[in-house]
Amino acid sequence: MELALLDWIQLHLRCGFLDGLMPFVSGLSNHGEIWILFAAVLLLFRRQRTYGLSAACALTLDLVSCNMLLKPLIGRVRPFAFRPDLSLLVPPPGDASFPSGHTAAAFAVVFALKTAGSPLWLPALALAVVTAFSRLYLYVHWPTDVLGGALLGAAVGWAGAKLAEALLRRLRRD
Repeated sequence: MELALLDWIQLHLRCGFLDGLMPFVSGLSNHGEIWILFAAVLLLFRRQRTYGLSAACALTLDLVSCNMLLKPLIGRVRPFAFRPDLSLLVPPPGDASFPSGHTAAAFAVVFALKTAGSPLWLPALALAVVTAFSRLYLYVHWPTDVLGGALLGAAVGWAGAKLAEALLRRLRRD
């Protein structure tokens, strides 16, 4: 069923505009660069530091849980391996498929911002959703990889915001 959904996207949604846009959107999140940069920028501004710390903590938890634990442990094969005739728009990723790291990082920041009370969570959500879709469009993740990444991101985003809150509370106390 997952392969059928990916094939449906290829058959019905592929077009020149999205063929150019989706690799760009996906590339923004390679190794979490856009989200790391976003957290760093927030840390530069006094009024945004709590949000930046929340996002940084969430991204750290995401790195450990997604890339260091789950991907190697599960080792799921990517969908393009089942369609060798398909021409990919991006270089084939070499790591395991589950969960989607791009999606997990994006949703980690969204949920960290939301939990910390930042109004920036809504524009971050828009980019996170487009990023998640890009991974399906590019045929590099299964739909359940993206769903798993979003759920993992939500969990570590919430935890990252709570960790940042505890760290800040401790710093103020000391």
